Amino acid sequence: MEIHVVQAGETLYGIAGQYGVDPVLLEELNGVPPGGALAVGQTLVIRRVDTFHTVQSGQTLDSIARQYGVPLRQLYRNNYHLGGNPAIQPGQTLVIAYQDRPTSATHTNGYAYPFITRALLSAELPYMSYLTPFTYGITASGGLLPLADEMLLSEAARLGTVPLMHLSTLTETDNFSSERAVQVLTDLPLQAALIDQIVATITEKSYRGLDVDFEYIPGAQRENYAAFIRTLRERLAPMGLPVIVALAPKTYAQQPGLLYEAHDYALLGAAADFVLLMTYEWGYTAGPPMAVSPLPNVRQVLDYAVTEIPREKIYLGISNYGYDWPLPFRQGVTRARSISNQEAVELALRYGAEIQFDQTAQSPWFNYTAGTPHVVWFEDARSMSAKLRLIDEYGLYGAGYWNLMRPYPQGWAVLNALYQVADG
Repeated sequence: MEIHVVQAGETLYGIAGQYGVDPVLLEELNGVPPGGALAVGQTLVIRRVDTFHTVQSGQTLDSIARQYGVPLRQLYRNNYHLGGNPAIQPGQTLVIAYQDRPTSATHTNGYAYPFITRALLSAELPYMSYLTPFTYGITASGGLLPLADEMLLSEAARLGTVPLMHLSTLTETDNFSSERAVQVLTDLPLQAALIDQIVATITEKSYRGLDVDFEYIPGAQRENYAAFIRTLRERLAPMGLPVIVALAPKTYAQQPGLLYEAHDYALLGAAADFVLLMTYEWGYTAGPPMAVSPLPNVRQVLDYAVTEIPREKIYLGISNYGYDWPLPFRQGVTRARSISNQEAVELALRYGAEIQFDQTAQSPWFNYTAGTPHVVWFEDARSMSAKLRLIDEYGLYGAGYWNLMRPYPQGWAVLNALYQVADG
């Protein structure tokens, strides 16, 4: 994989000719809009094809996969335009293999709300070892809030992605509740009843594991939270099902704050089968403009995490979004708008902005004016590549994508170039 940064005056066809690649494939890999419009400073993933196949009459995607000995899911990953759907037509060209085949494998987990479109979900699932529908919350009485996860589970089953149940302290009003967390962690009969409901839901819906995300827990509940995760693991282990726990991005053990204090890396790392490091949201809706996941900050969290948790238990959190801040920023007043990485490039195109790249944060950004000044921070091929390479560098289990709700073909092209996606 090569990454090209678009310069003023360059065109899609000109760049394709420079690298000797098919312009149609270059457009597809990078989500370039019809017509080939490019923003100055945007990135393009360049991949050279080793083997093409032209579909013949009577062939199916399954038969082509068998012909070349390529997993069907890999064919989907090599051909994003298929959208995870098997329909093909005679004369259609498919990529069987790229020249730069990855030698490393990793596990991936993606989070999705029930209102994701089927088309977007189907296109993304081949890149995921696991899918985690978000979320089963907790009622005021300590029971499970329902989740309309049927479409997500049926598509995951069709495309060979393993589903994980997600449990959080999210309430009916979509807020994390400290009170409900404390209730579950301190009322053991209520906790036992909740675990029974969890097991029943896992069994009924054929989930293959549990992902737990309790946020804003009072520090006094540190040991109780670890005990809860340990109890869940003891209950699910005989069923062959793993327990994952999400961790706030800490850089030292005694880090203060409601988000951090009950997330004891050593205790929770020992209690769970795997952990997700939520290495994102340094730039956030109510905060000052900055990169969502600055590389030095991500490294600081990893450097601490691997001293407390076995590396092979760790999912690295990957942010699949950006933010658009109106300026000037005023603390407590300004609210950034969450946008997709694709939308960020479209904004730069619309307003003629030149995308910059912060070498320290390893993140792209740009300014534009639409009545008022704005600044946008987002992810591109360079920033995605820098973070995904940390998985091999640190010897981690895989990547956890927050989230799958925003289309970003280029991000999947980077993942597909760097790693084989392991089966769940």
